[in-house]
Formats: sequence, structure tokens, C-alpha cells
Amino acid sequence: MVDLRNVSMVTEFILVGFEQSYPSTRTLLFTLFLALYGLAMAMNGLIIFITWTDPRLNNPMYFFLGHLSFLDICFITTTIPQMLIHLVVKNHTVSFASCMTQMYLVFFVGVAECILLAFMAYDRYVAICQPLSYAQIMSRQVCVSLVGTSWFFGMINGIFLEYMSFRNPFCRDNHVENFFCEAPIVIALSCGDPLFSLKVIFADAIVVLLSPMVLIVTSYARILTSILGRASSSGRGKTFSTCASHLTVVVFFYTSAMFSYMNPRSTHGPDKDKPFSLLYTIITPMCNPIIYSLRNKEMKGAMGRALGRASLAQAETV
Repeated sequence: MVDLRNVSMVTEFILVGFEQSYPSTRTLLFTLFLALYGLAMAMNGLIIFITWTDPRLNNPMYFFLGHLSFLDICFITTTIPQMLIHLVVKNHTVSFASCMTQMYLVFFVGVAECILLAFMAYDRYVAICQPLSYAQIMSRQVCVSLVGTSWFFGMINGIFLEYMSFRNPFCRDNHVENFFCEAPIVIALSCGDPLFSLKVIFADAIVVLLSPMVLIVTSYARILTSILGRASSSGRGKTFSTCASHLTVVVFFYTSAMFSYMNPRSTHGPDKDKPFSLLYTIITPMCNPIIYSLRNKEMKGAMGRALGRASLAQAETV
């Protein structure tokens, strides 16, 4: 146990990030991440716009996709702008309150996205395996309730994880070996024994990540059984294409999240943490709209119509 009377409390954290890289490397990373951030914002923003305005995309799958894009925008905005600033300035300190806020938003949005991906898998299962009852089962009210459930559990779970992360005082080293306040790294800096908090975070990650994963695997196992039983090869191809988009997103997101929150801390290190952190904070949110749009004819058509209307409006104003 640490005698808190003889130590000073931490009031700010230093995000080490990429500060040990060469200036030329930081400039290259800034340009790359700025381009990826801009692309992710533009693509996700376009998906939100077309899924909420194009009447041809007025069905549950695109309703969920629009909310997924909104969560992705929230997720990357929580971490990436701060990282971009730290790549061009020497002061990498963040206040204690800012670190707490960032961690809560990562918990909140991350958990909500995990649950939403499971509901999207269930939506595909109903659409493919129970097409005659699809409109009744996945009504507008049900879809709104499912999205609200994902946001609600994200908010509640975020409060719980935030409490577990900051239940102990901080009086040790305040250097965070990452480009944002990632929970396992910050908890390891707390005074006393952080092992209990890390175990709770690990147990919570098992529930939050594996429970939706069970629903996703079950849904797609039944979808696969249904697809293989169909005689039409063209029908199988279209269904496989739609489901492959969702599965690709799931693999990207869950793989990186499981490494960050379900691995023992002894297997972690700055060189291992940063690539996986980048994967689920910027690469996955950027890839989601690209994957869905490139593998979906309806999305490509809606994007073409939206861009065409924008070009026409611009031409009329000139």
C-alpha cells in the first residue's frame, strides 16, 4: 500500500504517443492520419446523409448502418483530433478531467457499437431466414428500440467502467504510453493495487464483447445454413455479398478490441498497443463505409445519386 500522505497526486497525464519519433516521421504521420480522418468523416457523413434522406434506403439495414456511421464519427472524433494536435506541438499534457472524459466516451461509444453490430447481425438473420415476417418483426418501433438499447447500455456500462478505472488515486508516473487515455494503461498507473480494477475491466470486456459475438455467430450460422439450402446460385451470391460486408466490419472491430481489453497486461507494450489502438480508433471507422458501399449496389447507387444532386445544385448556382 502507498502512503498517500507522502506523495503528490497526479493532476494531469502526458500522452507519450509518437513523441519519440523523428520530426519527419511525425510530419508523415500527421499527413497520413489527417487524410484518414478526413476520409472517415466524409464517408461516414455521406452514409448518414443518404440513409436518412434517400427513400430507396428506407429499411432497417440502412437505418442501423446510419447509426453505425454516427457512432464511428463520435469514436474517431474522441481520439484522433487530439492525436493530430500532439503530432505538431511539443506539449502532450492533458488534464485529469480531460482524460476521464475521453475514457468515458471511448467506453460509451465502443460498447454501443459492439451491441449495435450484434443487432445488425440479427437483422440480417430475420431478413434472410424469415423474409415473410421481416417487416413485422423488424418494424420501425423495434429498430428504434434496438438502437436506443445499444446507446443506453453503452452509457450505463461507460459509467461503471469509468468508476472502476478511477476508483484508486493516481500518484505514480503520469506518462501514458499511447496517443490517447486507454483504460488498461491508465489503470496501471494508479496507486495501490490496480489488479482488481484490471480484472473487472477484463470480466466486463468478456461480457460486452463475447455476448454480442455469440449472437453474431449464431445469426450467421443460421444464415449460412439457409443460404446453402437454396437452389439459386445468384441468390446465394447476393446474400453472401451483403453478409460478408458486415462480417468484415465485425472482424476488424472485435479483433482489435479483444487484444486491447482481453489480453493480460504482461503481453502488452507500446509497440503492440499502438497498432491495435489505431486499428479500432481510425482504421475501422474509415473502412466501415468503404466496405459497405463497395459491396452494396444500393449504397453505390444512392451515393451516385447524392453526388449527382450536389453537382447539379452547384452547377445551378454558378
